[in-house]
Amino acid sequence: MTYKNIIVRREAADKIAVVQLNRPEVLNALNLELMTELIEALEGLDKDAEVNCIVLTGNEKAFAAGADIKEMSGESAVGMLMRDQFEKWNKIRALKKPVVAAVSGFALGGGCELVMLCDIIIASETAKFGQPEINIGVIPGAGGTQRLTRAIGKVRAMELILTGRFIDAEEALRLGLINRILPVEFYLSEALKLAKDIASKPPVAVRLAKESVLKVYDGSLDDGLDFERKNFYLLFATDDMREGMTAFTEKRKPVWTGR
Repeated sequence: MTYKNIIVRREAADKIAVVQLNRPEVLNALNLELMTELIEALEGLDKDAEVNCIVLTGNEKAFAAGADIKEMSGESAVGMLMRDQFEKWNKIRALKKPVVAAVSGFALGGGCELVMLCDIIIASETAKFGQPEINIGVIPGAGGTQRLTRAIGKVRAMELILTGRFIDAEEALRLGLINRILPVEFYLSEALKLAKDIASKPPVAVRLAKESVLKVYDGSLDDGLDFERKNFYLLFATDDMREGMTAFTEKRKPVWTGR
């Protein structure tokens, strides 16, 4: 199937598939159309008996620099609630086959959250991770407050989420967010090598092993995600959210009012 915002290819001999985010003109910003295509492709591959492992990647400049702010900036709190855009993300979490993220360049906001939905993360030396939503008057809404805290601990996650600071690949490795770092020319080939290794293992055992790890990892994640989601939508009723997104599109520094 041909997609507009992603590229899908299969390596049949090794029983793996590669899904590449493909909106390079906007650093692979995650709009609704891209996410719809991505979930459709991933669910199809998850059901494909000839695919045992999936690699998710972007390009050397960006895995995904975040959500498409222009698409959200005019929305109201009720509009965001009714749109329920993050419900789609639950389908990625529900994938039964392992997903290896190959990350280079920016993985910010929704991009970082998408990376954390993957099971294993291989990064290039240029990778940068972060949850900068605070800088546009909102908070992470696709699992960032929950999954980042589980990955690196409360105090570190609190700092990154409250400041919006980016971390490089070395710091991400030190904090336990990613598996390993490779030079830019090798990060994707390393992810493919790892995916091929996993794909060569017994599929049922791999599936049950993944489910078992996630069982202990997720814990009460659903409650946390519900809480996060409601707070994210609520922020669309604030003046600061409107100012933050307007300032972003106008390429100026926002002026916060606390309202």
